[in-house]
Amino acid sequence: METQQLLNIILSVAMAVIGWLARELWAAVKDLKSDLSKLREDLPKEYVSKDDYRQDIRELKDIMNKVFDRLENKQDK
Repeated sequence: METQQLLNIILSVAMAVIGWLARELWAAVKDLKSDLSKLREDLPKEYVSKDDYRQDIRELKDIMNKVFDRLENKQDK
């Protein structure tokens, strides 16, 4: 076997492996894109943003403070 034939066989096998890896990476990126778009759709439905949570907790604390103030000011302690 000549060196040129051996080199052609080695390069052919290497290019086949690289092509297979590229195809697998392409499919993985495609799956990740679809998963990311699904996550973008589902995330606002299931989770609360930090700002909304903080605002709701602040409102609850204000209400509780009003209740405690009324209890402290009650005449028949």
